[in-house]
Amino acid sequence: MKKTVEDIDVRGLRVLVRLDLNVPLDDTRRITDDRRIREALPTIQRLIQGGSRLVLMSHLGRPEGGPNDKVNYSLAPIAKQLSELLSKNVRMAGDCVGPTISPLVNSLNDGDVCLLENLRFHDEETIADKKAKTDPALRDRKYAFARQLASLADVYVNDAFGTCHRDNASMLTVPQLMSGKPRVVGYLIQKELRFLGEAVKNPARPFVVLLGGAKVSDKLGVIRALLSKCDKVLVGGAMAYTFLAAEGVQVGKSLCEPDLFGVAKELRSFAGSRLLLPVDSIAATEIKKGAEAMTYDASIPANHMGLDIGPKTVADYSGELAKARTIVWNGPMGVFETPPFDRGTMAMAKAVAEATDRGATTIVGGGDSAAAIDAAGLAHRISHISTGGGASLEFLEGKSFDALDVLDDAP
Repeated sequence: MKKTVEDIDVRGLRVLVRLDLNVPLDDTRRITDDRRIREALPTIQRLIQGGSRLVLMSHLGRPEGGPNDKVNYSLAPIAKQLSELLSKNVRMAGDCVGPTISPLVNSLNDGDVCLLENLRFHDEETIADKKAKTDPALRDRKYAFARQLASLADVYVNDAFGTCHRDNASMLTVPQLMSGKPRVVGYLIQKELRFLGEAVKNPARPFVVLLGGAKVSDKLGVIRALLSKCDKVLVGGAMAYTFLAAEGVQVGKSLCEPDLFGVAKELRSFAGSRLLLPVDSIAATEIKKGAEAMTYDASIPANHMGLDIGPKTVADYSGELAKARTIVWNGPMGVFETPPFDRGTMAMAKAVAEATDRGATTIVGGGDSAAAIDAAGLAHRISHISTGGGASLEFLEGKSFDALDVLDDAP
């Protein structure tokens, strides 16, 4: 267990908080989903009420240094949204390091909040530790950047679960440089570790995992890890067609990964009846709203592609979810953004919500799965919606995170 914001007195102290405010924006720079901002509010409010001088930092997207990046990837819309949600002015910094930042932070009064500009406007944020250890010049750049951030604060708080699996400067190097100062987690990470930790270590049974998405390769590690811990793995999405094709089923133009056929056969052999695959599919010749969709029980014709699980599979999977006491769902069952290929995913969302109503612990992870739950209007009926996509998967695999290990342990 790690120390949390509950364990420290922050009055009058400068508190540097790493958040994951990497939210989607449309072409007009309007936030289309502010879940990650809202999830950060409890930690921010606790620190404001504690009288800290709050310095927030985050990344947004993957800026590549182009001339429009300062506009397209600026955190200014997030500062505006935070100001509205907190009913308090959040001052927007012009950068995250440099000569103007320290005076801005030092001008804060107790309870004030500022947001640093996008960390990824500086390449040093994402220099991997492995590269830094073998290239002194890269190491010097990364540490110089991290020292500027570390110098801004008396306390470090990590509440960015979605990036905890990364060795970014703000996630790992900054708290390393702040050794001797309080380094704790926020409420969001505390909640993520509680739900995901229980799912891995001590799940109520039956423990059922629902996995979808495009590629087996993206979830190979978590499939292997969870097969030794769960009672059932229900596979949907395009990744199912790699398993089916490996067994000789004709999958038409469906997305699959032939180079993983051997691995798929190995996993099926190991799992036996614990790994379920679709028994029917919804297929079409193109991905298009309102496209003519056909249901196929087994083989898919050569000119069609599987784009959703079929009604028999929906019934089978719903039955397994109805019996579950713990459910982890990561990845949609089809191309749910494009009707009519959303029916399987929406049916699974309903089945997971109904399981929650019956007392099951339900955990939804991954941006697409969370978006599907939102689209179904069922987010309030899920035990926990994780803000971490890749981080959630790696945690479920049983991997440890250096960015968490470096923080202060609770007594």
